[in-house]
Amino acid sequence: MKAERPPAITIRRVYESPEPGEGPRWLVDRIWPRGLTKAAAGLAGWAKDAAPSSVLRQWFGHEPERFAEFRRRYLAELRACPEASDALIAAAHAGPLVLVYAAHDETHNNAVVLREYLMERMRA
Repeated sequence: MKAERPPAITIRRVYESPEPGEGPRWLVDRIWPRGLTKAAAGLAGWAKDAAPSSVLRQWFGHEPERFAEFRRRYLAELRACPEASDALIAAAHAGPLVLVYAAHDETHNNAVVLREYLMERMRA
């Protein structure tokens, strides 16, 4: 019996152009990215409810030294409301999925944590 491959979930900035065959793009920010039209975004969906709460997002302020605590708090929010990410789980089961975000920092952002959470849920 062939082992099932884990779903491919990648992360990219929403301002980057889609690459051929990368899969549907889902925005994972609570607020719409500045200067971007819905047509230009090329999104399959907007997982607004899976984004960090406004209070947590504002507290984090994209300050890298707060990332470890942000990660801990955001994972707690996601685990408290798993249905908020159900559409993303379904999309990942259907094929490659791209989580897109607007932050400049490619290492310290909510999409990194959300990808970790989705992979954790899918392994369970």
